[in-house]
Amino acid sequence: MKTYLANGLFSEADRMYNAYLARLLRNEFKDLQIFVPQEAEEINDKNSFADSQMIAKWDSEKLLESDFLIAVLDGVEIDSGVSAEIGMFSMTGKPIIGLYTDVRQHGRDNSKKIEALIEDGTENQFMYRNLFTIGRVKLSGVIVDNTDSLLHWSKRIIEGGVR
Repeated sequence: MKTYLANGLFSEADRMYNAYLARLLRNEFKDLQIFVPQEAEEINDKNSFADSQMIAKWDSEKLLESDFLIAVLDGVEIDSGVSAEIGMFSMTGKPIIGLYTDVRQHGRDNSKKIEALIEDGTENQFMYRNLFTIGRVKLSGVIVDNTDSLLHWSKRIIEGGVR
């Protein structure tokens, strides 16, 4: 079984988080092949050269040969490359796991937060996610808010419990 790990890869923080997630998944699922774009030096070594078409072809091939997609939805906005990968992959009918760990999604049932938002739209205590992108993930799979849930849903997909 193969998965593609979609996240930004240009900051040190993103690269470290991607490496952490890949290590977590590899330790848990020994037979799972994980494509992590930052590990593909042939195309993503930024000291080298790859033009837009080379990157698009390489990543699209890896994406489409995957059995499921893990897409990190964190950040000020969902990374534009991740959004494109979600859009493309969602058309395959294969499952997507969206990983959204931002703590500002907690407390959705806090009436003071809701009242403040209704009274003054600038008092938004929550994060906005692009609804088209979120909709594509939900139509194809699930959004989880922690790595334990990521492992749980990955296991269900690997064992054939989700399509």
